[in-house]
Parts: sequence; structure tokens; C-alpha cells
Amino acid sequence: MINHIDRVIVARLTSRIAATVFIFYGLIALVESLDTWRFSHVADERGVHMAIVMVAMSAVRWTIKTLPVTVLMGTILGLVDLKMRHELTVIKASGLSIWRVLRAPVAVLFVASLVIALGAETISTTINRDLAPTPPGQVTQLTPPGEVWLEQRGDGVHYVLMGRGMSQGGSRLADVTLFHLGPSETPRIEADEAMLEGGFWNFPEASVRTPDGPLRIMRDLRVPTRSTAAEISLKLASTEDMTFFELAQLLQRGVSDPSIYASTSMRLIKLLALPLVLTGSLLIGFAFTAGYSRHAQIGPAVLYGIVLGFVVFIITEMADRAGATGVLDPLFAAIGPALVAIVIGVTVLLRKEDGWT
Repeated sequence: MINHIDRVIVARLTSRIAATVFIFYGLIALVESLDTWRFSHVADERGVHMAIVMVAMSAVRWTIKTLPVTVLMGTILGLVDLKMRHELTVIKASGLSIWRVLRAPVAVLFVASLVIALGAETISTTINRDLAPTPPGQVTQLTPPGEVWLEQRGDGVHYVLMGRGMSQGGSRLADVTLFHLGPSETPRIEADEAMLEGGFWNFPEASVRTPDGPLRIMRDLRVPTRSTAAEISLKLASTEDMTFFELAQLLQRGVSDPSIYASTSMRLIKLLALPLVLTGSLLIGFAFTAGYSRHAQIGPAVLYGIVLGFVVFIITEMADRAGATGVLDPLFAAIGPALVAIVIGVTVLLRKEDGWT
């Protein structure tokens, strides 16, 4: 049962965590808005208002990724505020153990994490997928940001398509460059757009470059392909553009490709593990801030906690990469860093907070 002390602690921590998350969200949105090419592309296709929505939802996605750090920083700020107001001293003097004080914040954070993982993440992912899909390979840094690469074959031709924008599930590419991998009269083709229709990539207007000839402009150029629209859509699908429920359905139907199975499982389990990761951040914040006496310096404790939080964040992201590529088991890669954070927080609390017990 929540009492007045629980409400005070939860309210103070919630306000500081929310303020920290909002500041990070603003900074991330500012960085996202600097991607002028993507903003202009969405604005031309869907309007300026939808481009602004795209920036906002993309910032939501990255803000969720930074929650382990922002929750830790907000927790530290909230606890420092409690100490400066002597409220933490009063709570300590009342005889409550640190584990009793932690009960309400952990419960609230756990529920909020589930809402974020299953609600906010689903909404932002759905909107981002509709406005600006994540290019395949970009998540694992296999391709430069914003680029789509497709290897294509058809009627004796073998070539690679590179586009810097896509829509309609990949059936329409923008800012396209085609590289023929075999002998061809058009070894390199550049165009503003290419559309997949009837077994051909159609270029309404294209620039053709050859090593020993001048630049030529061709209209209604068609290059054959064996790929269908459905195959292109599946090939260009990214787990970053799939919601929790879609990932669960995909795994339930069965995935034979090991790489796709690893990336899908990693993202699904990572969303489920978000409450554990944030709980670890909360425990670290309490361990390095709440237990010090009034004569101790708060600055070093805060610095140690923030540095450790960034270390946990980096380990989490490294494990995410390893799990998504199949180097580590997805379950271990997703749960491992969360358990490490929790163990660190509990261990430090046991060593530093013996005065609370």
C-alpha cells in the first residue's frame, strides 16, 4: 500500500526523470531536424506537417533507446533534491529500509516501462515506418546512413541499385544509381526515381554514364528484373520498423533465415527486457546517491553513477549488435546487461547502505 512517503519519493523522482527525458528528447529532435535531405523528401511527398511528425516520432524512437541513461540521471537529480530539502534525512530517521523506499519507485517504473515498450514504441514505429522507413543494413551499420542497396538480376543482366529514399515498400526508389556488374551499354545509370512495374525498373528520366563517352539523357528507360514487389518489400524490411506484436507474430509463424531470426528475436526480447534495464538504472542511481551521509560530497557520487550508467548503456548497445547479428544468443544479449545493472546496484547498496537496514 502506498503511503505519503512513497508519494513524495515517486513524485520527486518522476518529475526529475520526466524533465531529463524531455531535455534529451529536445536535443535528439534538434539533431534529427538537421537531416535536411530526409526532411525535404518527406515534405515533398507528404507535406511539411508530416515531415515535422516524422522528426518528432524519430526523436521518440531514439529517446527510448537512451532511457537507461536518462532514467539514471533523473533518479540522481531527484535524490539530490530530496537530500537538499532534508526529506531523505527524515525518511532515513523514520527507520524505513532502503528496500522499503525502493518499492514504490520500482513498481511505478516497471509499469511505465511496459507502457513505453508496448505502447509508445509501437506508435512511433508505425508512424516512422509509414513516413521514413529504416534502410536495410543501416541498423547494423552495414550501409551508410540513408542508403538502400539491392542486387538485381533479370534477362541476362546483373546489377546493383542504390537509392537514398524509398516508399511503397521499396517499389519506388528516390535518388537512384544503377551499377551494371557485367558488360553493358549503360554501365552506370543515375535518376531521380525508379519504379518497379511489370518486371522492370522504370526510369522516367535517367542520365547514362560510360567510361569512353559523353553523358546521355534517356527517357522511359527500362531495366529488367526478376524481383516482384512482394520480394522487394520483404528484402527491405527492417526489424526497427516492426512493432512488438508484429515481431511476435513473425516468430510464431516461423523464421528459417538465421540472421532474420536473430535480429527479430533480439528486438522482441529487448523490448520485453526494458523494465529490467530501467530498474537497474534506478538501483544504480540509489546506490551512488541515496546512501551517503550528509558530510559526504555529492559531486563524486553523482559523477560515478553517471559514468557507470553510460558504461551500462554502451554494454547494452554492444550486446544488442551482437545479438542482432547472431554472435550472441538473443536472450542472453538482451537480459544479460539488465541483470548486470541490477546486480551492480544491489551490490553497491548492500555495501554502502548498511545504515538503512
